[in-house]
Parts: sequence; C-alpha cells; structure tokens
Amino acid sequence: MNPPVQVAVDIVVFTVQQQTLKALLIERGIAPFRGTYALPGGFVLPAETLEEAAFRELREETGTADVYLEQLYTFGDPGRDPRGRVVTVAYYALVPTDRSPLLAGTDAASAGWFAISELPPLAFDHASIVQHAIERLRNKLEYSNVGFQLLPAKFTLSALQSLHEAILGKPLDKRNFRRKILSLGLLKPLKEKLITGHRPAELFSFRHSA
Repeated sequence: MNPPVQVAVDIVVFTVQQQTLKALLIERGIAPFRGTYALPGGFVLPAETLEEAAFRELREETGTADVYLEQLYTFGDPGRDPRGRVVTVAYYALVPTDRSPLLAGTDAASAGWFAISELPPLAFDHASIVQHAIERLRNKLEYSNVGFQLLPAKFTLSALQSLHEAILGKPLDKRNFRRKILSLGLLKPLKEKLITGHRPAELFSFRHSA
C-alpha cells in the first residue's frame, strides 16, 4: 500500500519597503528545520479549499489577511519534506507597506521582512518557490497592473517607476519607462496633482485590478 500523500500550501508574501522588494519569512518553531526560516504555510485541512487554507495560514502565522493572492505553482518532488510525501501548492501575495502587520503564530518563533537579495537559508525547497514567485511577479510587470496591489490608489509616475525598479532590481530610463507604461493603457490620468517642493506632479490610478 502506498503511503498517503499530504497536501500543503506555501505563500510568498511580497511588499516594497525603502524601494526594496522584500519577502515575509517565518522562523520555524517546530521540527523539521526548527530555527530555520521558511515561507508562511501549512497543511490543508479536510474541509478547506486550497485558497481558504492559504488565507488561514496567512492569518495564523503572520496576522496578514485581505491581500492580493494568486496561485503560483505546484511542487511535489518526493524528497522535498522529511516528514513524508507532501505536495505543496504555492501562492504569492502582495501587501502594501502600510498594511503589512506581523504576528508570529503558534508554530512560528518570529516573522520578518527580508530583502530578496539577502535571504537567509530557507527550509524545504522554499528557495526555489521564492525564485518562481519573483519571476512571475517580474513577468507580470510587462503586461499587467500588478503594481496596483503595492501602491496607494493615487500615485505619480515616479512612484510607479520606483516600484518597478524595486521589483526588477535595476534602474530604468525615465523617458523609456514613461513611454512604455503609458502605451499599455493601464493608467488613468486624474484631475489632481501632487504638490511637493518642486513643480506639481500628475497623479494616476490603475484602470482595473491586476
């Protein structure tokens, strides 16, 4: 008789702080990999959908809820979990900086935001999951308004460019960026301007969600 296969969910939670793309990690408080950082996640309960399990794990381990969540990929290598055969369905979530509370749950010793360029060693195959999520997020910048989830409702083109640079991890030419982003038809010019110490900056909003 084949051993049972368990189903889990793991979530890569992104935010942008100080113009740096960061991921939320949990220091595991139980075995296996106790004391090692990992993604928020856990086993799916019998009566739950995958998405319900993902939102529950976010609430229990981090205090983060009511965020943008998208299914990423399924990871099922036989040796990925020392507890047995575990298939995990990975998600990624986007959390604005002003809505990113942290609350270590019952099986998490602590939680914190880490720059994606400076991640500590991760438990299980979570490093691979994070890399898949980064690639998905970067690819979606090319054709969607995924940045809607990381910006306030009204923003300047400079703020949007800073967000793209944080996600891509490289500077962008201002003129080329503005020409390209405006050609996509994702932005709605507003009849408002942001007043700063310099000349007023035009404000925009996204036409639709990502």
